[in-house]
Amino acid sequence: MGILDGQVALVSGAGRGFGRAIAERLAKEGAKVALLSRSVAQLGEVADTIGANGGEAIAIACDVTDRASIEAAVARAERELGPLDILVNNAGVPGPFGPIWIVDPDEWWNAQLIHIRAPMLFLSCTLPGMVERGRGHVVCVSALASRMVAANLSAYCTGKIAQNRIVAEAAAELEGTGVSIFAIDPGFAATQLARDTAADPAAQRYFSGLVDRINAHPHAFGEDPDLERCGQRVLDLVSGKYDALSGNYYELPDDLDAELAKKENAQ
Repeated sequence: MGILDGQVALVSGAGRGFGRAIAERLAKEGAKVALLSRSVAQLGEVADTIGANGGEAIAIACDVTDRASIEAAVARAERELGPLDILVNNAGVPGPFGPIWIVDPDEWWNAQLIHIRAPMLFLSCTLPGMVERGRGHVVCVSALASRMVAANLSAYCTGKIAQNRIVAEAAAELEGTGVSIFAIDPGFAATQLARDTAADPAAQRYFSGLVDRINAHPHAFGEDPDLERCGQRVLDLVSGKYDALSGNYYELPDDLDAELAKKENAQ
């Protein structure tokens, strides 16, 4: 028996890295999980792993920037698994890298389709059902960049700031509905996305500090402790224990119990 028995979760970007870690953690606690990404092959491997460990998951190919694709994915998830209780918006892109006057504006804007349009489409598609049922949890995987000014990383920083604000706005609108929403920084791990970043010539030229940090990361690929910590953080937030903190952004070192006590003492 797990604390999420009977619940249904949908995780985007679930084929690898933090998305996979989150999906596997939720499944371990009993949630039936819809795994979304563009790569069905990767998702199939995750679904097989979850199944081998006694869980239930389905793989759904989805373009998170396309409204019809998201609506079809959510409809299939609910048809095969049941009404959604949990949404984790995790899909992300790191670039483009470089000064604003040098990066391709179209490439910059395409990044915002992932950062901003995708969570908006997911919320538009899933919140009506959650609100109608009077329950639900949403976690948007943001980043430390949401509170930083990082030269040559404007697309990522802007997108992550926007994600946090979307979460805060949604929380204000969801007050009293039984639905809670949070933003998190997942931590730092040598995921495939990180390795792709380190191999990007523009990143090497304009954001060498990050490339050096990725290349010097001490943990083997897929064995980073922050993967497990991120999965646990998402589980904690969707457990219901911290619903009073809805609308906030948290990083892994943040003490949720202390934040909850602070919130309760202020009331």
